[in-house]
Amino acid sequence: MTKARNLSGVNLVKSTTAPSSPAVGDQWFNTSTVTVSNIESESMSVWNGSAWKQLSNTLRAELVEYLVIAGGGSGGYDNSGNSGGGGAGGYLTGNSFSVGAGAITLTVGTGGAQQTTASSTGNDGNNSVFGSITSTGGGGGGSYSNMAGRDGGSGGGGGQTTCAGGSGVAGQGNAGSANNGIGGSGGGGAGAVGAASTQSSGRAGGAGGAGLASSITGSSITRAGGGGGGSHSTATGVNGAGGSGGGGNGHQGNNNTLATAGTVNTGSGGGGGGEANAAGAAGSGVVIIAYPDYKNAMSAISSGLTYSVSTSSRSGYRVYIFTAGTGTVTF
Repeated sequence: MTKARNLSGVNLVKSTTAPSSPAVGDQWFNTSTVTVSNIESESMSVWNGSAWKQLSNTLRAELVEYLVIAGGGSGGYDNSGNSGGGGAGGYLTGNSFSVGAGAITLTVGTGGAQQTTASSTGNDGNNSVFGSITSTGGGGGGSYSNMAGRDGGSGGGGGQTTCAGGSGVAGQGNAGSANNGIGGSGGGGAGAVGAASTQSSGRAGGAGGAGLASSITGSSITRAGGGGGGSHSTATGVNGAGGSGGGGNGHQGNNNTLATAGTVNTGSGGGGGGEANAAGAAGSGVVIIAYPDYKNAMSAISSGLTYSVSTSSRSGYRVYIFTAGTGTVTF
């Protein structure tokens, strides 16, 4: 225990236990790694005559920046007709989220699994969560015949013939495109709606909607693109491109090129399959948290979470990137 008396006669104590017999106005800095007498670790407090009252803890992070992206939806599939691309996972970001001293729930949503059953929409993605913030999983792509894209953070694209695209969640993403052709439409992305099928009779798959860029890690990175729609065997050229930010490409029926998956940890949708060409799985989500590096590192992170932390990728900031799992974090 370290004890000193300042010029006003008030005691200042640094110790792992609360001082005994304090006088009103005495101050205590808890040097323990745990909360003691309701005073958090590495926090200053003052005795008010009946209890120790914690002062503002300037070493613990109190306001943080965040980027929370849910898992994307996978593309639809059919063994004869064409399917829509999956929608991107919901995309939420902010720069002043208040974090208390307690444990905060954190979940990284998985992407929708590859659809392998004929005449089936793609699989929806799973939500990502950071405390009170929840991003909604992307909607699966629609399928042949007349199967609409599913609703989600961003909606899935419509399948072959006449069907609707899935709706997106306001503030999180965009709708997948409706369809009226023999190719599939693109799923919505965080930054734009998916595109309808093109060329004569709508035979060429529509592109996935564009994602959004964020510089929370120190570099501008685009994530959460929609999956492209599948193209009919009579389409010309290469079509159904995934949206920027990691969206999967739709299958190419004219050359039997398979659809591709959404990029891992971008929340992007998978490309639409069809004509016996496989659909693309969706990309998993991500949760990123950043705050000034003069604040303490997180005091606890559950073992079920996969993450990395850097104090060099963004000058003056501590950046945590959570790529899988569910659990809690404590600041």
